[in-house]
Amino acid sequence: MGEAHVGVKGHFFVAAYSMQGHINPARCLARRLASIGGPATAVTMAIPACGYRCIFGSDEEVDDGAVSYVPFSDGKDDGSWAKDPEERAWMRGECFKNLLAVVDRLAASGRPVTCVVSTLNMPPAIDVARERGIPLAVFWTQPATMLATYYHYFHGFEEAVVSHAADPAYEARLPGGLRPVRIRDMPSFFTDKANLLSQMILRGFRELFQTIDEKRPLLLVNTFGALEETALRAIQPYLDVLAVGPMLPPAPAPHGHGDELEAMHLFRLDGKYMEWLDAQPAKSVVYISFGSLATYSGRQTEEILHGLRRCGRPYLWVVRGEGRTEEVDRVLQTAAAGSGAGTGMVVEWCDQLRVLSHASVACFVTHCGWNSTLEAVASGVPAVAVPGWSDQSMNARLMEEDWGVGVRAERDADGVLRGDELARCVELVMAGDADAAVKQANARLLKAKAQEAVASDGPLRRFVRRYIQDPSA
Repeated sequence: MGEAHVGVKGHFFVAAYSMQGHINPARCLARRLASIGGPATAVTMAIPACGYRCIFGSDEEVDDGAVSYVPFSDGKDDGSWAKDPEERAWMRGECFKNLLAVVDRLAASGRPVTCVVSTLNMPPAIDVARERGIPLAVFWTQPATMLATYYHYFHGFEEAVVSHAADPAYEARLPGGLRPVRIRDMPSFFTDKANLLSQMILRGFRELFQTIDEKRPLLLVNTFGALEETALRAIQPYLDVLAVGPMLPPAPAPHGHGDELEAMHLFRLDGKYMEWLDAQPAKSVVYISFGSLATYSGRQTEEILHGLRRCGRPYLWVVRGEGRTEEVDRVLQTAAAGSGAGTGMVVEWCDQLRVLSHASVACFVTHCGWNSTLEAVASGVPAVAVPGWSDQSMNARLMEEDWGVGVRAERDADGVLRGDELARCVELVMAGDADAAVKQANARLLKAKAQEAVASDGPLRRFVRRYIQDPSA
């Protein structure tokens, strides 16, 4: 072993899927592993080449003093997804081959990997662990409630769910004391049998749970006990789980430069939005973002602007440039010219945690991706939930019904969030009445609980001890 690695007992290899909501928590996990393990620990984070180049600007390996970052090719380095099962299988083979080469190169340089940590959607990393006989952990980047839902779907409840797919109000009563789960709150892949992408993703999850059944790996769940105590307790008889979340970077200083956070963004940050937030009154701003994959139709853009106009509150709205149509540009330009929604700012991308941590932000209109949900919780910001697919409906239910920190907005028959509905929900969160005050108080309480969970790091320390410390420690 080279001089730089003398005394290293454990080397964690974190393989992340190239989406913003996977890379952010995976990087936080990697850095915490390095911090907890100290000099006895090496941590390498592998990122698909397309995302890696967006973050670091080249294919050169990077070491930030805590974590080493390496790129690998998934076969399609333009960031596109597989268009059919055959291409998905080919990409998996390419990804496996190239990840295996990275792991072998690390071993040859005196840095053998002692534990592979795979995020969701990264079956090639699981294949690498199996091929080289390396211990495996799976980083579950959705709520524990969703982990339990998937597990029971694949272990006895699939037929009941599929047979009631047309009834969104049907409730499946899952074991372990979980609240009944409505069809509408289950993963969209369970019932969307006509969509090829949905079915490819469902096959991927089915395969993951087959691997979990066979290999019984440890599952590191990006949640914390005070947030999902019932779900964690319900799934523990079936799976080896540790709640290690929330995996979020430290809350930024209001006027800090934020280089630590900005370094892992897949998209260029717009300037001036923090200065704009600084100029707004405390607890006045509506922040709107539907995540890195969202695109808007012209009608949806007009409806959101109509809702903001009705609210009359300052807003910061993320509308990605990629995939934006000329019609959407025209609607936004008209609004900016003075016929739009009043005092507001539209950006292509921003540092979401920094925005949510700002004193002027009072409401988050969100697609309910789990990373965004945790960021809202950790920042103490109530939400208007506008779920789309995957785990987002469940996350919306958790925010509205289980935690009492938000309200779910309903889309119309065409899947459009109407302006009147947006305005109604924003007022339910931001109005000065008793109901809004309860949501705000609940949000503050969960923020404090999230801070306690981050400070403790207890479950993650137990994980590290499994691989680098004396078992009796």
